[in-house]
Amino acid sequence: MKTTNIIKKAVLPAAGLGTRFLPATKASPKEMLPIVDKPLIQYAVEEALRCGIEEFIIITGKNKRAIEDHFDNAYELEERLKNSGKKKLLEELNKLKKINFAYIRQREALGLGHAVLCAKPFIKDEPFVVILSDDLIEPTYNFLGEMIEIYLKRKAPLVALTEVAGSEVHRYGIIDGFLEDNVYRIKDLIEKPEPSKAPSNLAIIGRYILTPDIFPFLQMQKPGAGGEIQLTDALNKMAKKIPIYGYPIKGKRFDAGDKLGYLKATIDFALLNPELSTEFKEYLINKVKAIL
Repeated sequence: MKTTNIIKKAVLPAAGLGTRFLPATKASPKEMLPIVDKPLIQYAVEEALRCGIEEFIIITGKNKRAIEDHFDNAYELEERLKNSGKKKLLEELNKLKKINFAYIRQREALGLGHAVLCAKPFIKDEPFVVILSDDLIEPTYNFLGEMIEIYLKRKAPLVALTEVAGSEVHRYGIIDGFLEDNVYRIKDLIEKPEPSKAPSNLAIIGRYILTPDIFPFLQMQKPGAGGEIQLTDALNKMAKKIPIYGYPIKGKRFDAGDKLGYLKATIDFALLNPELSTEFKEYLINKVKAIL
């Protein structure tokens, strides 16, 4: 398959129900939950922008209009910020104005595989990135950039990996493979296996670089775990036909789709914020001292 040398498109699935954060996500998108002063999905967009991604396809669902509104122009707000001299805030809003967004509604919550399939008309014959915004990576760590460099060398699909505890494998897609240099050549992928049946503790996390080869497999894929079209299952079939690789993350990653992971991410990102870090660190120290 002919591919471009530069990956220009990112797919951001955002149609999930966000049940782990109910009732907060009953009418508001999980992807709009803030980490300090930005919603989760904006961190994902900015991560892709740093890697030269130019076009974004967001897969939405019911009660997700807030995502479209967030990335739309807000003329009245911008004018007020301009008139009140709040240049920094105005610059923060304006830096996302020239990005190309397309929105596709996933009419039913049929799983991640189906969400990716919804993007097919916009992808055409190009490789593309898939980012799950509730898998949050510190902005100082250019993990996606490292993945893109590996893709450009190997010209094959690539998934992000992390080691998890044996008791946690049932929450993830798990791979079986062997090391080639600093990446794994994947032999099998299993979605949410029982701990006794997991081939490893290497779990797939929310960064993928895929080629259009995936779409025929997704179109044929039957519902799997949870009654959903699982991207992992389609990748497993594809791995029998073409090489697929896995790249272990080396920096810090947060599962912000989980309440505890979300709180940890909030603390770490607040400590990275130059406007908050000093006072917030002092507060945390005093709070821990009071508890102990």
